[in-house]
Amino acid sequence: MSDQEKNAPYLDKRSSRRTFIKNSGLTVGGVVLGGALGSLLSKDSTTQTHETGVHTTATAVNFNQALMYFDKTQFDTIDAAAEQIFPKTEVGPGAKELLVAFYIDHQLAGSWGLNSKEYMSGPFYPAEATPLFGHQTHLNRQQIFNLGIEALNSEAAKQYKAKFSEITAEEQVAILQAFEAGEVTLNGAVTSTYFFSLLKSATIEGAYADPLYGGNKDMAGWKMKNFPGHQMSYANIIEKDEFVKIEPTSLNSQHKH
Repeated sequence: MSDQEKNAPYLDKRSSRRTFIKNSGLTVGGVVLGGALGSLLSKDSTTQTHETGVHTTATAVNFNQALMYFDKTQFDTIDAAAEQIFPKTEVGPGAKELLVAFYIDHQLAGSWGLNSKEYMSGPFYPAEATPLFGHQTHLNRQQIFNLGIEALNSEAAKQYKAKFSEITAEEQVAILQAFEAGEVTLNGAVTSTYFFSLLKSATIEGAYADPLYGGNKDMAGWKMKNFPGHQMSYANIIEKDEFVKIEPTSLNSQHKH
């Protein structure tokens, strides 16, 4: 990979899931149409609940869909931003349907959000002065996300007189591109570029982590990649020459026997 390719901003890159930059210079975001409604309409009203030992399978209930850190406005902001980073396409669902915002919420509520397992004392040096040390700040991830969300809504209000979650997908992407490029000033010791990088990483993690953590609903992220998840053994296929597609299983499968 060339140095130019390595340094290309994430939102400027073409991918199989989204072309962020169109010939016109504008970006068209993915819009989820009928996802939740379609799933409700397609469900059989006679769906039964089956008991399997220590578990009860209730298809209509997902107890991970509960906020542990965000308030409603913060959640809606991250939900909208994550969808522009990981949009719904013909290949599969986007961040909204995968419940990525719940994953990010749950991570922020724990040790990841508090940086409790990391050295957080000074001295701190500007990233431009010591790039090998990476971005340095006394702020934990909870505080960085608070500032980032505040700035996303502030930019949306300034440019479009609305909350970030209420503006169009194209307008959301334009703001996110400005964040990625470091063109937005946050009210704290952190850059918009660093906030965007945290948001991007957490979004991708939420799409592909085990559903145990709140995202990757119905293992749909794995299914898009033909990733098998947590299998007990591959002994019966290890010597096969052709690719074998396996229905993925999550960590909770260890209880279903």
